[in-house]
Amino acid sequence: MTSFLQLNTIFLSMVMEAIPFVLVGVLISGLIQSFITERWIARIMPKNRFLSSLFGCSVGILFPSCECGIVPITRRLLGKGVPLNAGIAFMLTGPIVNPIVLFSTYVAFGNDWRVVAIRAGMAFAVALFVSVTIAMLFPALPLRQAVQEMAAASTPLSEIPRAPMPLHRKLGSVLTHSVEEFFSVGKYLVLGAFIAACMQTFIPTSSLLHIGSNPVMASLVMMGLAFTMSLCSEADAFIASSFRSSFSLGSISAFLVFGPMIDIKNTLMLLGTFKSKFVIVLIALVSISTLAGSLIVGRLIG
Repeated sequence: MTSFLQLNTIFLSMVMEAIPFVLVGVLISGLIQSFITERWIARIMPKNRFLSSLFGCSVGILFPSCECGIVPITRRLLGKGVPLNAGIAFMLTGPIVNPIVLFSTYVAFGNDWRVVAIRAGMAFAVALFVSVTIAMLFPALPLRQAVQEMAAASTPLSEIPRAPMPLHRKLGSVLTHSVEEFFSVGKYLVLGAFIAACMQTFIPTSSLLHIGSNPVMASLVMMGLAFTMSLCSEADAFIASSFRSSFSLGSISAFLVFGPMIDIKNTLMLLGTFKSKFVIVLIALVSISTLAGSLIVGRLIG
């Protein structure tokens, strides 16, 4: 009975802390979806490969999108002519460097700006390295043929002038998008909070401390948890902060960076959008660079 009450308390505290940030995040995501076009971003994109990767890493500040919807947005950007490396840079950093996620991280870790800086800086470095490497390995767009044909078929229609959507319809679209995304990501938040609460309640603290004592193993375990939990990036910091007593900041940074970039749900979306070889290379690059980054953070902090 005591264990159940402890599980219930931990679970509810995580969910209640995270829900306000999810609500704000999906609302802003809906505003972005309805009022800012991908064509505008494509028009201001730098031509230089490195500069376009930097731009892709930074533009996520303007797009508070959860990783649940980042793959379709990236696909649309690529269809509008955005370079592959810039699109991948945006896809990897967008769910992390946006203000909602960074502020939720700040609150979750007790108003500690150091964790915010580590998360944003590590995500930026990983995305920059991966995007530049991807550009060298894949000179042509590795989209699946069906997606390429769909983009090609829709190109002429995109040139036809269209009447602007009335404001009331845009606001209705914002609400519709926000509600759909909230219920889409909410179930992952609840599942992730339940798993984390179960781990803290039923796994002996000594076992977690033993795993956390090895930096490489601790980071790999946290990356595995991030992948399987598939949490919304607007709420994952509250789950990560619950492991502070058992894992180092280096391994927790691996959880905070890897999960929004690669998890179960966006892996499936990646496989539906890109060729399998590209997805395998992308996941391998993100895994290696995130592990290296977490070890560097652990060494510097330690």
